[in-house]
Amino acid sequence: MKDLFEIPDYKKVRVIIDTDAACEADDPYAIVQALLSPKLIVKGVIAEHFREEGSMGKSYAEIETIFECMDADVPKFYGQKGPMADAPEISEGVNFIIDEALREDEKPLYVLCQGAITNLAMAMKKEPRIRERMTVIWIGTHGEAPHKAPFREFNAGNDVEAANFLLSGGGDIWLVPSTVYTTILIGIAELKRRVRPCGKIGKHLYDNLVRYNFSEGAGWTKGESWSLGDSPACALAMNPECGHFRYAPAPFIAEDTSSEVKDGQPQVRIYTDVDSRYILEDMIAKLELFTL
Repeated sequence: MKDLFEIPDYKKVRVIIDTDAACEADDPYAIVQALLSPKLIVKGVIAEHFREEGSMGKSYAEIETIFECMDADVPKFYGQKGPMADAPEISEGVNFIIDEALREDEKPLYVLCQGAITNLAMAMKKEPRIRERMTVIWIGTHGEAPHKAPFREFNAGNDVEAANFLLSGGGDIWLVPSTVYTTILIGIAELKRRVRPCGKIGKHLYDNLVRYNFSEGAGWTKGESWSLGDSPACALAMNPECGHFRYAPAPFIAEDTSSEVKDGQPQVRIYTDVDSRYILEDMIAKLELFTL
């Protein structure tokens, strides 16, 4: 895969991408943007489940498809097959997180979580030392407590036990809640005009989204627009100041995914907004450069 442009080496960071890539159409865009970003040294991509039978395997297959479209040579790993309570065996992806976090490297490590938090929570449960050796950026939850759930938040809801294990244990955790990730809006017309012409990967990104738009699972979409809600994970690793945030006690996630107040919760960074056009224009420009 060709380099798009250069940046100083000392500004680069290591990233691990943990993704339920096949659950809907936004994850692939975030994966592609990360792979094309010179600041991000992608150490590996791990498939995450989305609480359906065989869903982790579907995510892995989508990661493979993206890599084939881009001729990307990046390690990929199977994750846990289901939530913490249902998946006692330790996957290769969990072991990879632990190994990379414990490896001595002057470049900081960011874990970009674009789905349920199962793989990372399992890694932290197996090896607690890694909490202090990474920054976690998680697309998930309804944010600062108290906050009643306006809908069942997908990522936290797919493993509530793992969500609370992560949020109660401390470490450098950045949350991108539903009030923020739903604002990364782009029209299908713009995707057709600007993304679909970008080679094999552009065609896959666009066609995959349109195909999902006609599926039974897409009743939540508005019809001719999309929220590329996983993309802030990549963008914040590139530029933590592309949005505003505050520190607050980590929410406790109820079974309906409401954010509840619980005494003793550690402080986490919670984003209140991000610059959606910066995120989207960066993704599209990199796709265009990649296919020149």
